[in-house]
Amino acid sequence: MTNTATSRAAFDLSLYLVLDPDMCGGVAGMVRVTEAAINGGVTVVQLRALGWRKRAFWDAACALQPLCRSRGVPLIINDHIDVALAVDADGVHVGQKDLPAKEARRLLGDTKIIGVSVSNAQQWRDAETGAADYIGVGPVQLTATKPEAGPALGVEGLRTLLASMKSPASTLRTVAIGSVNVHNARAVMETGVDGIAVVSAICASKAPEEAARALCEVIGS
Repeated sequence: MTNTATSRAAFDLSLYLVLDPDMCGGVAGMVRVTEAAINGGVTVVQLRALGWRKRAFWDAACALQPLCRSRGVPLIINDHIDVALAVDADGVHVGQKDLPAKEARRLLGDTKIIGVSVSNAQQWRDAETGAADYIGVGPVQLTATKPEAGPALGVEGLRTLLASMKSPASTLRTVAIGSVNVHNARAVMETGVDGIAVVSAICASKAPEEAARALCEVIGS
């Protein structure tokens, strides 16, 4: 098995949407928000439904995958590798307490995208040797959507971590997560990350397409 990113399709991390079923209003709401957000410029969608039973998670993945695929936007499944395999999702994102990225790669093969959550230098080093394609770095600020995420790095902490760990030789791409919104997105992007991941900035918006478009304008400025 070739363990390189060259066998995987290119993907754009610039605006990464992490779905929250409670904010969106269940499966139908997640589909509605996803379609609007893609119209507004979202480049990756992650299905994350903390505490959901497997069948409900699978139902949501089945509803989202055709939409994302028809729009050319990768659908990433949080934690559940079996669900990712069942719906032929584009990849998975795993945390520090989930199945290691090396095992995810063994199960998913070379063509799928694998992301890993990191919050410090040691976790970053582990990800570099663990078959991941990108890392979700954070939390930038404390977030109610994932209270167990750990202490906040802050923008300056994020900048320091990236400066110490990122190198021209590294193939790992980076996306910042944790209470990132239209007000702090520019400062976060200026740390050197490849993109931002948002939850409530889009999922809690009454106009998710406009919210995504506003974030894209900040990212591109």
